[in-house]
Amino acid sequence: MTTRSSGFTLIELLVVVAILGIISAIGIVSYNGYVGASKKKSAENIMMQISLAQSEYYSDNDNYFFTKTCSITGKSDPSNEIEKELLGGADVIVEKVGYEFCVEAFSDGYKIKTEEQETSKPCIMTYTHKSVLDKNSNC
Repeated sequence: MTTRSSGFTLIELLVVVAILGIISAIGIVSYNGYVGASKKKSAENIMMQISLAQSEYYSDNDNYFFTKTCSITGKSDPSNEIEKELLGGADVIVEKVGYEFCVEAFSDGYKIKTEEQETSKPCIMTYTHKSVLDKNSNC
């Protein structure tokens, strides 16, 4: 006597769907962590590019460039000011990075500040003219 199988049972299908749900949840969490880490690294690289541009600006003008305001959360746009004056209009500081940049006067040099946008606990980083990178606890 032989029995014919007409397909999968409902329990078997539910188990497969549950396993796929668990795997996709793990994948989404890993992907979001990867995206956040790559944005932070991009912000650090942009800060170093700004620092190199400051060296060139200093050699041409005998002083460092400072943004008019360093109020990152204000209505001004210091990142565009940096792009125009220091980076020659190059579209280096893109909105996709999710950070806003400014340059402020610091005792004998400058300090580059960046703050993550659109988050309740932003990552804030500073990079001084002496190549010191500081990060807050949210980074």
